[in-house]
Amino acid sequence: MPDTPVFIGRVAERAKLERLVDELRGGASRALALTGEAGVGKTALLEYLLGHAAGCRTIVVRAVESEVELGFAALHQLCTPMFDLLDRLPEPQRIALRTVFGLQTAVAPDRFLVGLALLTLLSESAKEQPLVCVVDDAQWLDVASAQALGFAARRLGAESVALVFAVRSPFRPAELSGLPEMPIGGLDAADSAALLHTVYPVPYDAESRRRIIAETQGNPLAILEVPRVLSPTEIASGFFTHGRGVAGEIEHAYAERGAALPRDTQRFLLLAAAEPLGDPVLVARAAERLGIPLGAVLPAATAGLFVAGPKMRFRHPLARSAVYRSASPQDLREAHRALAAAMGSGVGPARRVWHLAQAAEGLDESLAAQLEDAAQAAQARGGYAQAAAFLQRAAEVSPDPVRRAGRSLAAARAQQLAGDYDGALASVTAAQAGSLDALGCAHAQLLRAQLEFAVNRGVDAVGLYLDAARQLEALDVALARETYLEALGAAQFAGRLAVGEDMLTVATAARRAPKTAQPRESDLLLDGLATLVADGYGAGASVVRQALRTFSREALPPGSAAWMWLACRTAIDMWDFETWDLLSDRILAQARASGSLSALQLGVVLRIGTHIFGGRLDAAPALVAEAAAISQATGSHIAPYGDLMLRAFRGDERGTWDLIDQTLQKVTDRGEGQGIAVAHYSRAVLLNGLGRYREAFTAAQLGTSHPGDLAFRNWGLAELVEAAVRAGETEAGTEALGQLAEITRPCGTDWALGIEYQCRALLAGGKMADKLYREAIARLDDGSIRPVLARAHLLFGEWLRREQRQSEAREHLTVAHRMLTEMGLRAFSDRAARELRAAGATVRKRPDEATGDFTPQEAQIARLAAEGLSNPDIASRLFLSPRTVEYHLRKVFAKLRISSRKELTGVQHLVRESL
Repeated sequence: MPDTPVFIGRVAERAKLERLVDELRGGASRALALTGEAGVGKTALLEYLLGHAAGCRTIVVRAVESEVELGFAALHQLCTPMFDLLDRLPEPQRIALRTVFGLQTAVAPDRFLVGLALLTLLSESAKEQPLVCVVDDAQWLDVASAQALGFAARRLGAESVALVFAVRSPFRPAELSGLPEMPIGGLDAADSAALLHTVYPVPYDAESRRRIIAETQGNPLAILEVPRVLSPTEIASGFFTHGRGVAGEIEHAYAERGAALPRDTQRFLLLAAAEPLGDPVLVARAAERLGIPLGAVLPAATAGLFVAGPKMRFRHPLARSAVYRSASPQDLREAHRALAAAMGSGVGPARRVWHLAQAAEGLDESLAAQLEDAAQAAQARGGYAQAAAFLQRAAEVSPDPVRRAGRSLAAARAQQLAGDYDGALASVTAAQAGSLDALGCAHAQLLRAQLEFAVNRGVDAVGLYLDAARQLEALDVALARETYLEALGAAQFAGRLAVGEDMLTVATAARRAPKTAQPRESDLLLDGLATLVADGYGAGASVVRQALRTFSREALPPGSAAWMWLACRTAIDMWDFETWDLLSDRILAQARASGSLSALQLGVVLRIGTHIFGGRLDAAPALVAEAAAISQATGSHIAPYGDLMLRAFRGDERGTWDLIDQTLQKVTDRGEGQGIAVAHYSRAVLLNGLGRYREAFTAAQLGTSHPGDLAFRNWGLAELVEAAVRAGETEAGTEALGQLAEITRPCGTDWALGIEYQCRALLAGGKMADKLYREAIARLDDGSIRPVLARAHLLFGEWLRREQRQSEAREHLTVAHRMLTEMGLRAFSDRAARELRAAGATVRKRPDEATGDFTPQEAQIARLAAEGLSNPDIASRLFLSPRTVEYHLRKVFAKLRISSRKELTGVQHLVRESL
């Protein structure tokens, strides 16, 4: 925006920006998006902010439209002044940034890890003085940069960092959604008149002044352009806009002004508009190639289109777009071709190829191949969106229909990795409409299935996977079998909401699939799981156990390691806690090492379950908090299964009901039937703990009504037997026991058999019940499934009391009460206490635990610190900066009146209930 003698108007907006800087100096962090139409003054307000940021370090990023396809371009602008701080970052974050900037070669990093690395880098930069980063024209951010910036902006805490974006409405990138917003509208009538007077002091009559203000809608740039665009006669006549809107009118005015310039000046401006970095040396070289003298730029500066300086800079982004958009196709190609030639083959290869692509006139296989190579290089460093753009352009210039379709499919894969599922779906549709061979068609169908599963987790993905697997059988047996595994996983998620294609359909098809010459770990898993689903546990359990043994080995081939999550999930279906515990620990460790947040989220959810069933409920809240942090940071839609089950086991009645309602709504909308089983199972656990057996019976019936729910149905059958016996529904309990035994006997683990004996004891009487209870406790008494063991003691104690064997009853009830209390299973602990009192024992009333006045984030951080994690470790877990962690810990110490981390272990009970 041009300089004006006085900053007119914007009193409230300027005051808000001044407060932002004051808060920054006080240690807070802020993210803010200034939104409004072109020319409304967003850039001027950014300049005002920078001018009032005395004592702060400032970094300015200017996004440009022509750079929107170049991955990490804006992020590179932002981080370059901070490169000297890269060594301060944790290793995975440091490697991530160095990789995306091409400073080293490594596995392409998870895009969210790049965002976390940016957050840490900003925090480190602000240690010496507050940091103000402004991003102008953020609507032109490349996708990779927008993802990283949006991630960091949403996770700011107490780093003394401000991220302020100027975004042209209505083009706000989805990656910046949810940030605090300050809409910038037009100036009011008085301020508009004052601004007009600064550039056109000739007196206007009142009607003309009102007309100008009305036509420009108070847009400052439009007002400033009035004397350049219109004569006094035109103003008085009332003609100003031509249906283009304010931004369109301004851009049109710039285009007309450019058209009046000498031909060489127009060509020079076009070179500058097509070169996003404003590199004067590069533009000068390109101009020399076209025979344009450097002095050609001077008329553009005189005309108010260009600003002379160390960088090639237009007076306003609309001036740049006006020059670029009004150029003829021939002139555009000439400019891009000259810039590519000026860059040479060894400098900025991605930019050079992109310029060549823009200069292309028709189909060109050589250029398509260069774009394909550039896409591979971009993808290797995590620039998936850039790779997709290169591949899409490569498809456009491909003369061979088969290669064109193949490149569209490759673009779809890159967009999938970038998280652009809508774009990926469009590209895969284009590929399928082209000349794909049979294998390409199968790959496209598989990708379509993966996209559907990633977005909805629901019913439509299962049929797509099944179609792809069937197509692949005659083309790639190994991939076909892996696709059947993916289909089984999708069918498990769909569960009872599956329509047409369900787990049984997939399992039946998978059993008929061709075998590989040399069976892999995944082949064993497919055979076992498909047989288990199609023919029952009796037929499939032995093959599944063999597969789980192979996945439990220390080292796995890379291809098999990708299926460890499904092996872990299958271990749960098999009541195999040891393998569940082992594999979930490995999955979590590998995800932390790689920095992949999608893998980390799955690993955390699997690990929460081992903490619950292993009796480590005090450790589970930290993982629940981490899962929530991942969901918030990534915008994922995974239902809060871990949190829901934890609340149910802990007897948190109000919290469980609220979460059940949220979960049922979320999973039903997404077609994720598995979540319905989890919700009903959790409801049954809670109600059995509360002793509300009739309600528990109903919940357990709902939770066990679909055989495809596997583990959640299995567990639910045990809850159903307990609730049925207590509610007087013996027949239903007997039927449930029969179904349960068909599962537990083939599994053969101590957990499975212990549960079966416990359920048989509930339905038996006399000496047989006594024997069965003791056998159940003996099976479960290995220290691994402590909540299940405690509940077995509780059930045995309750039975003994009703048999008038009070002394023995007190023995088992005391064990149950102690274990349940230690683990925090409050509802079951209270139930044990009631039984103890009825058996004649004295039970101290549990004191109300002080919860402290902690925010959820303070409680999460305190818990992790008490576990011994360092501030950087906690920051990585919760996707915060280490300085924010330090800030919250100081507040925790003050509230607890302690002075060191060592003292946290003695006051954990004060934060436990806050999580």
